[in-house]
Amino acid sequence: MYIKTLTVTLVNSYVKKMIDNDIILNNLKIKGEVSNFKKHSSGHLYFSLKDDSSKINCVMFKDYASLLDINMEDGLMVEIKGKIKVYQKEGSYQLYCEEIKKQGVGELYLAFLKLKETLEKEGLFKLQHKKPLPLYPKKIGVITSPTGAAIKDVINVAKRRNPYIDIIIYPALVQGSGSSNNVIEGIEYLEKDKKVEVIIIARGGGSIEELWSFNDEALARRIYESKTPIVTGVGHETDYTIVDFVSDLRAPTPSAAAEIVFKSHSEIKKDIDNNYNKLQKSMEDNIFKKKNEINLFKNTIEFNSPITYILNEHKKIKVINDRLNISIKKKVSEEKNKLGYMMELLNSRNPLNILNKGYTLVKDESGNIVKDSKSLSGEQQVEIKFRDGSLKAKIEYK
Repeated sequence: MYIKTLTVTLVNSYVKKMIDNDIILNNLKIKGEVSNFKKHSSGHLYFSLKDDSSKINCVMFKDYASLLDINMEDGLMVEIKGKIKVYQKEGSYQLYCEEIKKQGVGELYLAFLKLKETLEKEGLFKLQHKKPLPLYPKKIGVITSPTGAAIKDVINVAKRRNPYIDIIIYPALVQGSGSSNNVIEGIEYLEKDKKVEVIIIARGGGSIEELWSFNDEALARRIYESKTPIVTGVGHETDYTIVDFVSDLRAPTPSAAAEIVFKSHSEIKKDIDNNYNKLQKSMEDNIFKKKNEINLFKNTIEFNSPITYILNEHKKIKVINDRLNISIKKKVSEEKNKLGYMMELLNSRNPLNILNKGYTLVKDESGNIVKDSKSLSGEQQVEIKFRDGSLKAKIEYK
């Protein structure tokens, strides 16, 4: 029998036609647990439906999704009505969902919730137990798969942001049997290096089964007990595992964890320059303030110094002296004027002034002024006062 050689496109087209014409595959009802659920910005829903041994990729377009009356989330047990279709370009098939009914919660998700509740009650998630990250770490440890995309993302971010930081990578299993113990060994190994200041645990996205290693209780408790701060970047932004709650900081992705931990060299330099400028301005402002305080103290001391006090008192004395001199001069002038007036008045009334007209003044022996001749007798001595002098005389005849 001759079989024609087919192209990939023809094979995928043939498989698509076979499935499209299958009655069962075009009218399915499937029961399983929702895993790796994501809602696209377009409104379409993407997730996996799994049971104990298999899974199938599912999509529900927004027209059907808008009619849902349940909240889709990982771990939810559902019954789905839909069709199996082939995506010919990729050669893959998936379930196109039309109706979804809630059946319960999956076993893995129930286990996740139970452990989360237990650790939360013990206080392992409390903020006061979170260790602060170093501002400028010099050496960083990374626990991840040596062959996965996560390590490439971390290294690329590290090179771009700060190539001067040392990185020590602990190659670990991040999926499957023994992976959680391997991550614990990585923590213990890196903690022995006292120069490692922070540890990143990284793993790319995946289903709840693929990320189950990070829901391990022993791993969660070891992260809690770690003396070195630990940052987790496990899965995608919507993926949450137990280690995310117990770690010191949860990043949505491995790249985001690296962005947080590896401080940008340019930003550090900028911070240093800004702090230098702030410090310089603060010092200048402080010096200016202290100078003003010194000048104020100096002025206060000078104002209250004995020399200033004495000089001020001298000024006051001079002012008082000047006022006193002015007052004395004024008083003397006033008294002189009064005296002159009194002298003029006295002179005008001085009986001796009549002597200038040729008159004389006669006094008896007792010095009394003789007003009439009756008071005199013969042989009596008298004094006759003239304008320019006086004479002694004796009365011979009366």
